[in-house]
Amino acid sequence: MIRLEKRPNPSRLWTGLTPILAVLLTMVVGGVMFALLGKPPLEAIRTIFWDPLFHPQFAGYSRPQLLVKAGPLILIAIGLSVGFRAGIWNIGAEGQYIMGAVCGAAVGLAFYPAETVLLFPLMVIAGALGGWAWAMIPAFLKTRFGTNEILVSLMLVYVAENILASASAGWLRNPEGMGFPGSRNFKQWASVYNDELVSNTGMHWGVVAAFIAVIAAYVLMARHIQGFNIRLTGEAPRAAKFSGVSPARIIFLCLGISGALAGMAGLFEVTGPAGQISIDFGSGYGFTAIIVAFLGRLNPFGILLAGLLMALTYIGGELAQLMLGLPGASIQLFQGMLLFFLLATDVFTNYRIRLTGREVA
Repeated sequence: MIRLEKRPNPSRLWTGLTPILAVLLTMVVGGVMFALLGKPPLEAIRTIFWDPLFHPQFAGYSRPQLLVKAGPLILIAIGLSVGFRAGIWNIGAEGQYIMGAVCGAAVGLAFYPAETVLLFPLMVIAGALGGWAWAMIPAFLKTRFGTNEILVSLMLVYVAENILASASAGWLRNPEGMGFPGSRNFKQWASVYNDELVSNTGMHWGVVAAFIAVIAAYVLMARHIQGFNIRLTGEAPRAAKFSGVSPARIIFLCLGISGALAGMAGLFEVTGPAGQISIDFGSGYGFTAIIVAFLGRLNPFGILLAGLLMALTYIGGELAQLMLGLPGASIQLFQGMLLFFLLATDVFTNYRIRLTGREVA
């Protein structure tokens, strides 16, 4: 008879192994899925994970895109991980990402066509405040009325998407765009364009902010008393209350950090790779960042590596669609498998298998 037995302490071995095992299982099951779609599985896996970095024809374009895609994923995931460590489940980072882009773009467009170095930093602040304000809604409702932050933050994503559509087709629409939805193109406005800092690397200010966020999150969680309070709230809520930690303060702090970082990610994206506010600006980064956060074990440096890996699947997935004709939905399912298998294998971190009274794992 097979049963799960709780470990006295979480296994450090399995904690390190589960992300690797999840990636391997995703490759195996993803390969089976590709085979069922009539595509060569090994070639599909190679196209996703190898060709973007080493293919002689495509690597020159794909390598810089790795940082472009990874930047927002890492920035959002860092913010989410802080809340997750406290047991605060912000699932609506996509909405905060959108609102950061809308608020930051609105501030910039209000000064069009000003040419000043102060405008871009002002837009970054506005983007962070936009995401922060959107995250304060579930924070307030949870602390004041005891609502579930998962549902509230998730439902606010759809509100944000409608605000985005309204802005794109209405109050932020380009007056010189012949009636088509979409704001002015920030790539044509030097003061606010988030261009590459080093040519052909993909390194822009959003990527720099992501690296800074990784270091800041490590210092906060490992070296600061607030990080201890956050971890204590997530691991032992009753002990946190007895030690004088305010649950409401932790909720506002964690949701505020995640909202501000998601809003900044949206601003960096709209002034850089996306270039404008459009109806389809919401790219799903806020949801994918949840996978990145857990794949990185809620550790800042783990999230950095997980963000690069997930960015690779984005780029490789697009390449597989182009070269092999894989449907886009299969690539999204492939990415979702990462989280599924991570959660499945993560069981063995806290539980061991017992077979007829004999320990086997």
